[in-house]
Amino acid sequence: MNNTNEIQKNLFFEYAINENNSKWENSITRISPLSHKPNDIRSEFDRDNTRILHSSAYRRLKHKTQVFFATNNDHVCTRIEHVNHVASISKTISKALGLNVALAEAIALGHDLGHSPFGHHGERIIEKIMDKHGFDKKFWHEKNSLRFIDYIETLPNYSGFKENLNLTYAVRDGIVCHCGEVNENSLKPRNEFIDLNLIEKGKYMPYTFEGCVVKISDKIAYLGRDIEDAYNYKFFDKEDMMTLKQLAQEVMKKKIKFKDVNTSSLIHEFIVNLCKNSNPEIGLTFSKEHYDMMNKIKKFNYQKIYSNPRFNPFMKYAKLVINDIFDFLEAHYDGKNTIHRLQKYSKFYPTATLDFTDWLIKYSNIDEKTHRLRKYRNIIIYDIENIMDYKQAIIDYISGMSDNYAIKIYKELTEF
Repeated sequence: MNNTNEIQKNLFFEYAINENNSKWENSITRISPLSHKPNDIRSEFDRDNTRILHSSAYRRLKHKTQVFFATNNDHVCTRIEHVNHVASISKTISKALGLNVALAEAIALGHDLGHSPFGHHGERIIEKIMDKHGFDKKFWHEKNSLRFIDYIETLPNYSGFKENLNLTYAVRDGIVCHCGEVNENSLKPRNEFIDLNLIEKGKYMPYTFEGCVVKISDKIAYLGRDIEDAYNYKFFDKEDMMTLKQLAQEVMKKKIKFKDVNTSSLIHEFIVNLCKNSNPEIGLTFSKEHYDMMNKIKKFNYQKIYSNPRFNPFMKYAKLVINDIFDFLEAHYDGKNTIHRLQKYSKFYPTATLDFTDWLIKYSNIDEKTHRLRKYRNIIIYDIENIMDYKQAIIDYISGMSDNYAIKIYKELTEF
């Protein structure tokens, strides 16, 4: 551990993912080659940044719940603000430690591309649907983000053909391994170059230190911002505010006011402490005091925010919306005649039927001629004659929705 009050800059420089790192070639591999523009000055990870920012999944994050369902509140944190918080924190830490900033930023911006609508509650609803319908796998948003990156999201190439996002291994790895629910106070990357589709939830560290930075930044980002939003929604009484203030004072070693326990102050406190106490031998680590404080704040948040009964009506509503959309689309399965059957109801339910028809044309083998005419060059992932593939198509379609879009479909199904 660093025995100084000063941050030792570039302490991880030799471990940054660049041409001198033994992991470099593995880190920049893609599922298939990307075409290059003449005189392109971007690095491979800068290109990934651009591809993520231009993706539809990234844009939809602005209307996805982070914690508080607030489609009409401009100032509550949504999923897109969260990923940008994580990107900002990751860049700051990576720059101070001498790591690859572009890689860390790309992982951070893309880490929630496959997050469901209605936050983590939506994730649990989808998981229950999959259990009910006999899927042999669990739904977890980190793996779903990898699925969206590899199979769902497309961008037009220089000839206008829509191809899969096709990001580098290091970015894909950091995304599928990003879960911020880490209980150990020392993060170091693994050495194994493995098939990312075989990764199980919570079983693997990222392949790079940059991925580890995003993993811990995810936790730093959501703890402070969730407190700020909860305070604005009057989730705390005076006793709760006093508890938070005392937690912060224990570490900051000074008397503070409750208003000082905010997103900016908490993020700054954790970033500086992490950079002071980390080194390549022990990994990314906080002081014991700060690590204990982080866990206490996390426990406080779960008790006072995430488990608050004020969320119950929202949770019931989200369950109704997601289940009814799934049931409606599942009921219209008819093998290769599915599109025809869906289109019969397009006068009544235009969004659900026509948009899902487009989804099947793009990702299944139901209409390969139209697939080609629309200049799709993405991987076909569903066999329309397999009922489980059809159900997976519905799961993918729902999991990519914004809250607003899911509600729009639900209103079509319920309003006359």
